[in-house]
Amino acid sequence: MPDLVPVLPPGYRAVPATAKDISAVHRLVAACERELRGRVHTDPGGVAAVLARPGLIPELDTLLIHDETGRLAARAWVNRRSEVDVHPRHRGRGLGSVLLDWAEARARQAGSEQIVQTVPDDDTDAVALLRSRGYEPMVTEWLLEFAMPDEPAVPEPPAGIVVRPFRSGDEHAAHRLVEDAFDEWQQRRRSYPEWAQHTVERPTFAPAMSALAFNGTQLIGAALSLDLPESGEGYVEEVAVHRDHRNRGIARLLLRHAFRAFHREGRRACTLATHSGTGALALYLRVGMTVRHSSTVYRKILQSA
Repeated sequence: MPDLVPVLPPGYRAVPATAKDISAVHRLVAACERELRGRVHTDPGGVAAVLARPGLIPELDTLLIHDETGRLAARAWVNRRSEVDVHPRHRGRGLGSVLLDWAEARARQAGSEQIVQTVPDDDTDAVALLRSRGYEPMVTEWLLEFAMPDEPAVPEPPAGIVVRPFRSGDEHAAHRLVEDAFDEWQQRRRSYPEWAQHTVERPTFAPAMSALAFNGTQLIGAALSLDLPESGEGYVEEVAVHRDHRNRGIARLLLRHAFRAFHREGRRACTLATHSGTGALALYLRVGMTVRHSSTVYRKILQSA
């Protein structure tokens, strides 16, 4: 909207994002990840899934900043959580502050009482900027890894439990299982189309490396995986176990199946993300995973304009 168009440094222009910008946004985020961590974790499918999220209005909730050559220099999205990224070549020019101002203004305009953003703990400049603007830490997120120089051992399943890879036709049962499990700590249940865009319909979804556990015909556990091409690693996007079958070692069993499947495809590490709100960190550490790096979710209470 015209009243929210930010004042930019000379040579830059701002426009909303469209589906045609997915590849450019992915390259921008990948450049930021490569600069900070030396490896890329994002993929175009993940960018597309967020852009298509229900309730996000691209022409209002997204902003791309291009330089004078037309290349993408920075981007911001604000819907549920805000995301701000500035290309390493364009840092130190005030673009991050401009986009943070815009994101807060858009959140207020949309009626939000707060704004939330996740920042890697080792991105000290971004952390300092948020803290200077009154953002406070809310929860911690961790990216965990399982190194696999050798093929991982897989334990025997509990009596009556059968594990197999994901197959076509498992989609809706997996959605119900995951959302039922996540309902216990997240604030919002995702519809099947939204969930599928992040998982089974994502181009990087890896059904052969996704393990499902059954008790008879009932699906009681799932580890749904992505094969991220630029990382050269496996990634477990979601792990869920039916509440009536927890504390039986099923999550560990599913993860080991996924790890072994990735190892057999030549991957020598597998990662997954969790945060302090789930209480799952101890489980992953017991499985043999270690923390690769951490991020903090920051929140700011918005005052009325």
